Amino acid sequence: MEENLEFGFAVLREEFVPTKASLAKQLAAFKEFGKNTQEIKTTITPPQGKPLHVPTYVNEFWTAKQRAAHSLHEISYRACFKPQLPRFFIERLTKPGEVVYDPFMGRGTTPMEAALLGRVPYGCDINPLSLVLAGGRLRPPTLEEVAVRLGEIDFTDAEEAPEDLLVFYHPETLREISALKKYLLARRKKKKLDALDEWISAVALNRLTGHSPGFFSVYTLPPNQAVSVKSQRKINSDRNQIPPQRDVAKLILKKSRFLLSDCDQKTRKALSMVADQALLVNNPASATQEIPANSVSLVVTSPPFLDVVDYAGDNWLRCWFLGIDPATVKLTVPKQLEKWQEAMTAVFHELSRVLKPGGHVAFEVGEVKAGKIKLEEAVVPCGLAAGLKPVLILINDQKFTKTANCWGVDNNAKGTNTNRVVVFRK
Repeated sequence: MEENLEFGFAVLREEFVPTKASLAKQLAAFKEFGKNTQEIKTTITPPQGKPLHVPTYVNEFWTAKQRAAHSLHEISYRACFKPQLPRFFIERLTKPGEVVYDPFMGRGTTPMEAALLGRVPYGCDINPLSLVLAGGRLRPPTLEEVAVRLGEIDFTDAEEAPEDLLVFYHPETLREISALKKYLLARRKKKKLDALDEWISAVALNRLTGHSPGFFSVYTLPPNQAVSVKSQRKINSDRNQIPPQRDVAKLILKKSRFLLSDCDQKTRKALSMVADQALLVNNPASATQEIPANSVSLVVTSPPFLDVVDYAGDNWLRCWFLGIDPATVKLTVPKQLEKWQEAMTAVFHELSRVLKPGGHVAFEVGEVKAGKIKLEEAVVPCGLAAGLKPVLILINDQKFTKTANCWGVDNNAKGTNTNRVVVFRK
């Protein structure tokens, strides 16, 4: 088996053409979308030491003008970045067979893109929902396999159907969701949960609530959080709506068909070579003892920003479906900049441990409060404290996606309208 894997990686490496130019030179010369790169310097004064001048490159490095991302990425998750972001760094800073890691993996964009590119995916998130969404897609089944498994599940066998949830679901739909929940929890308890179950669990989790007929629920907010029962009652009243009956198995199959639409032989071959080596952990990003020291070639991540996140409020319904108590999930999202830097410094110490010598970290921090707080400047001292060298800052100018627009965020007015990535090297 190991010989077959190494042969596969060798073939991929032959297809991979490494550039002789450094990342900085590549960024300076980048003109793929018709714009010249602007080169500036960001001056940062660490708490102790002289001012540090970090070369900074501004351009549209990934854009909507690119090809669409692989269909396997099409799982909604709050504040997720585009797959083109990790791809940009994976292609330039790693070779097939090397480990790419995201300590705040969210829906699993970085591990998924790494696997699609023949790299070994590592991921971590304190949110247990994350592991369901990410792990279920690293071993994609065929559509026929999904259909057969759904046909084997008794969608009438429900032991609970919480009355409060009828503000979201038709009674028959709620019975089917509850039956699927019972089936998945029983399989997990008996340790019989297989790749097909994981896939169905991930798709169902993503279909629980949303704003179109493709979701199990009546119209509600975008599919990356769940409003309260009280709020949904108001939505129903304001829109004069009642939950329509949805066919749970049919919608899971429909979403599966879309997710699998790009899964050709090449995709399945690439994933098969790395899926067994994948490592996904449910830990704080600063404590990942399962990940060996000096094992990671590249980290691509986007940490929690300065914000207030109500985990239980956002994820209570998804936690119910997975049988998780949301109160047990302790996210670290400090409101003060100094506390955020303390938390990130602890993460960087762990990243320094798991990185290979010469490995890189691409740390995306976005733009906060219309640029009044520039986290790219705040994060450099965190990496320095862990012994990592800041190589450069990349600023990707972009327009908001439809996801941002549906939250009422006006481009160039507030929130995040650029990707700001600090690249460190060990």
